[in-house]
Amino acid sequence: MARSAKNATGSPVVGNLGWRRMDPPELSPILTHALDAFYENGFHGTSVRDIAQRVGVTIPSLYYHHGNKEGILLALLEYSTSDVLARAHSASADGGEDPVQRLSNVIEAIVLRMTTRARLAALEGEVRYLSPDNRLRYRVVRKGIEDLVLEIIEDGNRRGLFYTSDPAESTRAVLAMCQSIPRWYHAEGKLTPEIVARKYVEIALTTVGFVSAAAKLRKAHSARA
Repeated sequence: MARSAKNATGSPVVGNLGWRRMDPPELSPILTHALDAFYENGFHGTSVRDIAQRVGVTIPSLYYHHGNKEGILLALLEYSTSDVLARAHSASADGGEDPVQRLSNVIEAIVLRMTTRARLAALEGEVRYLSPDNRLRYRVVRKGIEDLVLEIIEDGNRRGLFYTSDPAESTRAVLAMCQSIPRWYHAEGKLTPEIVARKYVEIALTTVGFVSAAAKLRKAHSARA
């Protein structure tokens, strides 16, 4: 049975069949330069004047498009989280009805995005500067990702493929692991995004108690020896 992916507000998510492909983000000049400034200096260390000078527009023009500096940050965060949510749903759908493949795909999609779009991913550390209302808007979309992973893990538990006594906590642990990647990953290092994704898929499956058929067979043979 095919799934109809929906986001946190209940609206259909347009599947991205190329969820492994990471093209440059489609951002306006204001958001592109603001992203660079926030990455280099942090939200608190970046002024509206700095962003306007980078873009080559006046400060009133910048305010016209986004209201204030917080509005720019919110626009970037919403773009980032909506992108990863759509990719996660597409990756999950690509796994069919198999919870193991679905979880593997979703973790791969998240890790590829965290490593390939590290500047956008690093923005999540600036969420603390949002107002309560804007923080809630951001968390609604983030909750969509958590709900998807939780549903997959619970499905795997029901089918006897995963063995975790606390699917909700396992979900938070797996996602927290992925969200930590921007703090250590460097594109110029030896680990490519694909290698990191494979490693994190293995760790995620171990976290939820998945034991492959081959591992079960080896264990059975050892017990009879």
